[in-house]
Amino acid sequence: MAALLLTTVTFFSTLAGGLFALRYSDRLHYIMSFTAGVILGVCFFDIMPEIFRITLRTNGAMTPAMVALVVGFLLFHVSEKTIVLHASHEGEYAPHPHAHPRIGVLSAGGLAFHSFLDGVGIGLGFQINSATGLLIALAVIAHDFADGLNTVTLMLSNKNPRPHAVLFLLLDAATPLLGVVSTFVFHISDDLLRLYLGFFAGFLLYIGASDLLPEAHSEHSSYGMIALTLLGTAFIFLATRFA
Repeated sequence: MAALLLTTVTFFSTLAGGLFALRYSDRLHYIMSFTAGVILGVCFFDIMPEIFRITLRTNGAMTPAMVALVVGFLLFHVSEKTIVLHASHEGEYAPHPHAHPRIGVLSAGGLAFHSFLDGVGIGLGFQINSATGLLIALAVIAHDFADGLNTVTLMLSNKNPRPHAVLFLLLDAATPLLGVVSTFVFHISDDLLRLYLGFFAGFLLYIGASDLLPEAHSEHSSYGMIALTLLGTAFIFLATRFA
C-alpha cells in the first residue's frame, strides 16, 4: 500500500513536467535544449552508474550491457530512418529530416516503458524493506518531472498534435503504478536488468544527441540554449546525488 501511495506522487510529478512543456510549447526550442541535457544526464549520472553497481555486486561482466547499449542506439537509429524513408515515399517527408509523428510515438513509448520499470523498482524496493522502497520512490519522484517534460517535448517536436502528446503524458504518468502492481507477481533478474538499462541508455543517447540537440539548434541556436543544455545536465546530476 505504501508503494502504491508513493507511486501516486510520481503520477503528479510526471504530469507537472508534461503540463509545463505544454504551457510553454511556443518556446519549444528552449525546452528541447534543456531536455537534451536532462536526457544525457539521466544516461550518464543515473543509468550508467546503476549498471556499474549491479555489475560490481554480482561480479558480472560489463560487455553484455555495453553491447545492449550499442544495440539500443543502432536499433532506434534504424527505426527512425526507416520511418522517415517510408514517409518520404508517401509524400509526408518533414521539413527537418528527424521530425516525424511516428518517431515521437516511438520515443515517448520508450520513455513510458522506462517509467513502468521505475514502478517495478519501487515495488521491489518495498519488498526488501520500507526504507529501501522509500529511497527508490524519492529518487523516481525527483526525476519524473523531467520524464513528463521529455515525453511532451518529444511528441511536439516530432509534429504530433497536442491531444496525442497529452495521451502519452498520461500513459507515462500511469505506467509506474502498473509497474508497482506487476511486482506482486514477478521478479526481474540482475542480468536482465543490466541488459535493459544498457539498451535504454543507448536509446537515450540517440534521441538526446541525434534528435533533440540538432532540432533545437536548427533555427534558433544561441548561447542561452547552450546554457540550458548544460543546466539540464547539471539538474540531473544534482537530483541523482541528493535523491
